[in-house]
Amino acid sequence: MSVHDAYGFYTYFLALIGLICLFFIFLDTVWNFLQTAHAILEPYFLPNEPQTLVKKYGSWALITGCTDGIGKAYAEELAKRGMNLVLVSRTEEKLISTAKELEKEYAVKTKIIPADFSTGPEAVQTIKKGLEEGPPIGILVNNVGKQYSYPMYVGEVPEKELWDIITINVGAVTLMTRLVIQGMRERRRGAIVNVSSGAECQPLPLMNVYAASKVYVKHFTEALRHEYSRYGLTVQHITPFFLNTKMNEFSNRLQETSIFVPDAATFAKYAVNTLGKVDHSTGYWAHGIQHFFANIPPVWIRTKIGGQINKGLRRDYFKQKEKKTIQD
Repeated sequence: MSVHDAYGFYTYFLALIGLICLFFIFLDTVWNFLQTAHAILEPYFLPNEPQTLVKKYGSWALITGCTDGIGKAYAEELAKRGMNLVLVSRTEEKLISTAKELEKEYAVKTKIIPADFSTGPEAVQTIKKGLEEGPPIGILVNNVGKQYSYPMYVGEVPEKELWDIITINVGAVTLMTRLVIQGMRERRRGAIVNVSSGAECQPLPLMNVYAASKVYVKHFTEALRHEYSRYGLTVQHITPFFLNTKMNEFSNRLQETSIFVPDAATFAKYAVNTLGKVDHSTGYWAHGIQHFFANIPPVWIRTKIGGQINKGLRRDYFKQKEKKTIQD
C-alpha cells in the first residue's frame, strides 16, 4: 500500500468514526427530547387514572419540610386530593399552624411530628416513635433539604452548614425511605417522591456540596426504583429548577415569580399531577423545557455556565446586604 493509499484509508476511517460519533450524539439528543416531551405532556394530556391517590397508595401521606415552600405546597395539593397528612418539620409552632390550616381548609386529618433533621439519628428515632401506632404511610414526600445561605466557595461555608447539608440532604432521604418502605413492600403499594434539584445536572461551582448532595438523591432514587418496582411501589424523582421560595431569598431576581421561576403553589399543582404517571419529572412544564436545553451542552460547558450564574447570584446577595446595611 502506497503512502497516498494509506493516507486515504486512514482519512476515510477517521471520517467514519466521526460520523458514528455524530450519529450517537444525535440519537442521545433525540432520546432526551422524547423523554422530556413524555415527562411534560403525558401527565396533562393522557386520561386521568381511574384510581385516586388515596385508592392507589393509601389514605396517609408524610411530608418532610412541610411548613414552607415546596413541602407546604405539596401538603396542600395532597390534602385537596383527600389525603390525610403526617407533617414533619423542625418548628412545632409552625407545624401546629399548618396542621390547623389544612384541617380547616380541606377537612382532612393531620398528625404532627416535630423533628430537626440536622440532628441525624435523633430525628429519625423521634419520627419512628411517632409512627409506631400508625398510620400506615401510603405516600412519602422526601422534601426537606438545605442549601448554602448564598453562593459561596467551599472554604467560606461554615462547617456546621456543610454538616447540615450532608446530614439533611443525604441522611434524611435515606433514613426516611428506610422507615416506611418495608411497610409499603408488605402492602404492595405506596409511593416515594424524592425532591432533588436542577443542581444535580452538573458539578456546580459556588453551590458545590449542595449540588453533590442532589446527585446522591438522583442516584439513590433511580436505584431504589429498580429494587422495589417489582413490589408495585412508585418511586419518583423530582428535579425542580429555580422557584420563588425562601430558600432562594439571597437573590431578589429569584423572588420575582415568572414562567420559569414559579411560586411553590404553582409548582406543586403540576408536580403532584405527575405522581404515578412518570418516574422522573422536573415537576413543572417550563422547568422540563429548561432541563432539556440545559443538558444539551457537554458537562464542562454546563459547569462553567452554572458557575457564572452563581457568581451573578452571589453579587445579588452582596448588593442586597450592602443596601440593607445602608438602610439600617
